[in-house]
Amino acid sequence: MSRFFSLISLRNWCIRSTFLNSGLRPTTTDLGDGTVMHCWVPKTRHESKPNLLLIHGIGANAMWQWAEVVGRLTPHFNVYVPDLVFFGSSHTTRPERNESFQAECLMRLMEALCVKGRLRVVGLSYGGFVAYSMAVQFKDVVERLVICCAAVCMEEQDIVEGRFKVADVEAAADILLPQTPEKLKELINFTLCNRPKILPTCFLLEFIHEMYSQHVEERRELIRAIPRERKISEIPRITQPTLIIWGEQDQIFPLEFGHRLKGHIGDNAKLVVIKNAGHAFNIERPREFYRHLKEFLIDPPPPRATCLSACQNGK
Repeated sequence: MSRFFSLISLRNWCIRSTFLNSGLRPTTTDLGDGTVMHCWVPKTRHESKPNLLLIHGIGANAMWQWAEVVGRLTPHFNVYVPDLVFFGSSHTTRPERNESFQAECLMRLMEALCVKGRLRVVGLSYGGFVAYSMAVQFKDVVERLVICCAAVCMEEQDIVEGRFKVADVEAAADILLPQTPEKLKELINFTLCNRPKILPTCFLLEFIHEMYSQHVEERRELIRAIPRERKISEIPRITQPTLIIWGEQDQIFPLEFGHRLKGHIGDNAKLVVIKNAGHAFNIERPREFYRHLKEFLIDPPPPRATCLSACQNGK
């Protein structure tokens, strides 16, 4: 297909325009150790606004994953939307391949961008693992956390015991990093509850070229590192107020892992379930997704006196 009629290029242009029109601009930052990070940052930073960091998951780049909600968030926050290492234009020569390293890179990026004050952090899927690691490592910086469909409290044994719909990590990587139209269709079936009926092969091939042709082996290593020797007993409990959002019909990380994470964090966490949505609820239910973000990140909590009064009146 001619690039002139490219649907992916057209969509890229539309999303890029959305980010630019939302008051963001692209930047590239060299962290000085072989690591280069790409990030969308505010064109004008307002000290009166809180800072919000949006962390994408494995799959499309940050722009594509946050396109549906970014324009609603920029009026309320100084929004930062980075590409994780080995996604988009971010890369490194360092050997680390885990969410802890990704979290460190994001923190160093925020420092390099002179982001002052505390952060509210939202992580989608793999980005949720990274966000949780940030909350653990930089608890004085991360003040609120939103974890979206990220099985932070999974264990390596969960794969062996068949709690996922794939036989092993390699099979999962084959689906999450599709290299053929058939595998991309399989990924779509896993992530969406309401699947498109028509998916032209030319579109699928172009999407694979655009999103999954770079740093394939490095991304596989990131996936392999997620369950490796992972035990709930060794996962630190965070103390920040945390919102956990899950798709009711998630087939990548089943809902039981959302309940498990809520139980692990305890009273500081709230779990909300989006009905009739799968793993990619940010695409399937963007309005409901934004509503939950708004209630947790933007809307002030009710006055304590009102809460006490309601409790006393049995409301």
